[in-house]
Amino acid sequence: MLIATLGDGHVVTWGDDLGGGSIAVQDQLRDVQQIQASEYAFAAILGDGSVVSWGNAVCGGDSGSDGAFAAILGDGSVVTWGNPDCGGDSSVVQDQLRDVQQIQASMAAFAAILIDASVVTWGDADYGGDSSAVQNQLRDVQQIQASHAAFAAILGDGTVVTWGNAVCGGDSSTVQEQLRDVQQIQASDVAFAAILGNGSVVAWDYAGFGGDSSVVQDQLRDVQQIQASDQAFAAILADGSVVTWGDADYGGDSSSVQDQLRDVRQIQASHCAFAAILADGSVVTWGDARSGGDCSAVQEQLRDVQQIQASGLAFASILGDGSVVTWGIPTMAATALRYRISCGMCRGSKPLVGHSLQSWSMDPSSPGAISPAVVTAVPYWIS
Repeated sequence: MLIATLGDGHVVTWGDDLGGGSIAVQDQLRDVQQIQASEYAFAAILGDGSVVSWGNAVCGGDSGSDGAFAAILGDGSVVTWGNPDCGGDSSVVQDQLRDVQQIQASMAAFAAILIDASVVTWGDADYGGDSSAVQNQLRDVQQIQASHAAFAAILGDGTVVTWGNAVCGGDSSTVQEQLRDVQQIQASDVAFAAILGNGSVVAWDYAGFGGDSSVVQDQLRDVQQIQASDQAFAAILADGSVVTWGDADYGGDSSSVQDQLRDVRQIQASHCAFAAILADGSVVTWGDARSGGDCSAVQEQLRDVQQIQASGLAFASILGDGSVVTWGIPTMAATALRYRISCGMCRGSKPLVGHSLQSWSMDPSSPGAISPAVVTAVPYWIS
């Protein structure tokens, strides 16, 4: 499912109708500023600060993690709704949720960074909702990233603290000594990759899904940015080239297009494929063909590309003239739309945090919610 926010603030949805059809609330979707999604549900922040949600009620559509939303209010408190087992009920930690600055989500849990740089977690313990084992270490937290069922926090001194499911990156003990001067962390479903201050990379956990970068370690120099599909990573180097590792079926092998990956400016990922924008505005794709790894059908249209967004199994690119070109599984994408696209959370992407919006007021259907600044969702999956 993809969503386009039109120039006049209206919303158009298209693709597989797994909770994304907005017909029931279409009249309310005016002056939309931001959209967020859980599994099979969406929430839109309007210009007047209200929130309209739609989709599967169990997944938060009756107003993410696998079906929950969390909204940071203007006073720094938090309101949650959706599946209580996935973080939709924050009552156990509600008194702690004060002066919240940022929220991150795994598939069934949330982690909030407070103004004093401490962390509060809630949701399914097996998905990182219980950080008690490392709570004393969670001080001066600067950034949090999430895999399918674990969290990784970068502290002010550049070290990293992890918790949650050990198989999904929640246990970083094997590389702990290497995790120094960490600048950025990216996550696949079950592995993490950290960029260090010297431009090198440290990866950990499930080896076959990107947790072992040893095969390309010598190439991982001057890394500027990392993107992740479900089971692979792609790193952009300072010279604009790209290094990939992880499961080949998920884009971990870019050898077939390596000669084309020059002067890369941006990379986006679907479940199983990657799409790179080059400096000349053209696009190179690799990975699973059905999931967007093959853009040959629209290659001639992919000119002057400014931005790419992804759903689980498709990509949508915004061209310089404001038109949109899409490719991937047909039910996950349309062929074109002449407007700016605003994509909700997609598996393989991470929750949109830090996009603070001023003077928001939650929809009355969500009791006690006033002045939200950010809405975060547990990522949704489309199989």
